Amino acid sequence: MSHAAYVFDAYGTLFDVHAAVRRHAGDVGPNYQLFSEIWRAKQLEYSWTRALMGAYADFWQLTEQALDYTFQHVSGVDPALRQKLLDAYWKLDCYPEVPAVLKALKQRGAHIAILSNGSPAMLASAVKNAALDTVIDDIFSVDALKTYKTAPAVYDLVTTSYRLYPNAVSFQSSNRWDIAGATKFGFRTVWINRNNAPDEYFDLGPALILPSLESL
Repeated sequence: MSHAAYVFDAYGTLFDVHAAVRRHAGDVGPNYQLFSEIWRAKQLEYSWTRALMGAYADFWQLTEQALDYTFQHVSGVDPALRQKLLDAYWKLDCYPEVPAVLKALKQRGAHIAILSNGSPAMLASAVKNAALDTVIDDIFSVDALKTYKTAPAVYDLVTTSYRLYPNAVSFQSSNRWDIAGATKFGFRTVWINRNNAPDEYFDLGPALILPSLESL
């Protein structure tokens, strides 16, 4: 089924959010997976709480704050690694199937875009590092609105820019809460369930569930 636009969440969908810690796993130590999971969880938690409070700080600030919390929460990790981990986050690996999938969709004549909580600078760096700048047409950041997903206005960035009805947009995300928000907005949604997680938000289900982007 073809759509006028294929829009992708960035972190966890196109880019591996755990790549930064994995790159320095030997230095972080045996709890590196737990460390990475907590860093990611707090990063998202801070975005939701700040959106509800109306106290916006950009996603890079939240990423730094979440990392500082994680150093305190997970014992035995040297805080001197802070800058190395932050530097690595600017150059996250994309998932292996991503370049070929985006290229194939672009060849259909569809718009290819990112819609992300990430700051413009973070997203530009990740896209350039993964050599996706030739296939991605547009990058939509919540920074333009000074709030975070799942605010409906965030998803409306795409429909307003492209002058499309929501159901003309296929939206892909690995985050089930993001899929719920996009479904409520009216996008055709595809949940990229990379970790075989259980479903939730049963009244706001995706049109399709895939284990990766490969068969999109």
